[in-house]
Amino acid sequence: MTENKKSATLNVHGKTYDLPIFSPTAGPDVIDIRKLYSDAGVFTYDPGFTSTASCDSTITYIDGDKGELLHRGYPIDQLASQSHFLEMCYLLLYGELPKAGDLENFESTITRHTMLHEQMQYFYRGFRRDAHPMAIMVGVVGAMSAFYHDSTDIHDPHQREVASHRLIAKMPTIAAWAYKYHIGQPFIYPRNDLDYASNFLRMCFAVPAEEYEVNPILSRAMDRIFMLQADHEQNASTSTVRLASSSGANPFACIAAGIACLWGPAHGGANQACLEMLEEIGSVDRIPEFIDRAKDKADPFRLMGFGHRVYKNFDPRATVMKQSADEVLDLLGIENNPKLQVAKALEKQALEDPYFAEKKLFPNVDFYSGIVMEAMGFPTSMFTPIFALSRTVGWISQWKEMIADPQNKIGRPRQLYLGETARDYVDIEKR
Repeated sequence: MTENKKSATLNVHGKTYDLPIFSPTAGPDVIDIRKLYSDAGVFTYDPGFTSTASCDSTITYIDGDKGELLHRGYPIDQLASQSHFLEMCYLLLYGELPKAGDLENFESTITRHTMLHEQMQYFYRGFRRDAHPMAIMVGVVGAMSAFYHDSTDIHDPHQREVASHRLIAKMPTIAAWAYKYHIGQPFIYPRNDLDYASNFLRMCFAVPAEEYEVNPILSRAMDRIFMLQADHEQNASTSTVRLASSSGANPFACIAAGIACLWGPAHGGANQACLEMLEEIGSVDRIPEFIDRAKDKADPFRLMGFGHRVYKNFDPRATVMKQSADEVLDLLGIENNPKLQVAKALEKQALEDPYFAEKKLFPNVDFYSGIVMEAMGFPTSMFTPIFALSRTVGWISQWKEMIADPQNKIGRPRQLYLGETARDYVDIEKR
């Protein structure tokens, strides 16, 4: 970030103020308003913070108009097609792609931290059997600070590193156990001879009564889902992690806060909403009816999984996810799954419809990831936990960056107060 010689001029109550303008390495210029209140006595008003940069970062960059997503400068399509999740974790955490020895050591460290403290089993059993897996994840991740005291000091670089590795390593086990508990099956322990995605699939779908072999196509598809959801700049859950971190909270509490925010249907629940829409459509012959409804401005129905708030051209993650969706559906078949038949037909008809092309309502990553996870056998209740598992490395990378930032201070948004002004208390008899 460099400060331009030019500045923005603001006139407030007859006085003029010059505000510095900063230029990022990519993206629009930024007006620095940090001294606006102290100098001019006014705040800015920006609900949703859609025009406000809350931090500077070197991790992820999104250009919604171009349909571009870069992690440390590397395009997501190159990473998803040529790399794998743990290598991408290293990149997000440390800023550069690892050399062979560094990657081997990192993968070994993550693998050795996948087991959970044995007493955490009793913590799971404190939940009702019908508890949503996300509710369990919020509680279990938050409780990690009670089990791993030696990695909660945010001022100790070594403890920050250990906490980072533990969270990345243990999140698949936490999510898989939440699923197993939800469906009433015994917990499956991780195995050190399996890769990250294969280990997760085995912990979800294996049972003690028989051997479970992970299909490499499904493992690769799962790995891609992890990669495509790993980080997405300053979204709601990432901002929540940063805000919680700004108070000095321990890393496990910060990540639990991010999981809680991700649980919202407007954020992490989009792929679940997409599958629910496909279930509502029901059959291929009803697709034209729902496409017509989506075009009708008076009808509240919307095609879920199409378009994106940030990407205005196309979602670069969707191209990669579509490839995995095609591979998985070819492997598992869709003949006996009406929902998946509807998904494939809806994708085809929507892409051929001039209305959707004009409005740039393209299938996004949530549309395809939901299809893949449905085909794999995951219930919709597991979609958001898998999202949380994937996003953990992004949250941690953002958390580490914030901790090391010398400008770090506790977050304190301002408000536009519209309530009553000062008034005297009235005794209850006189009200």
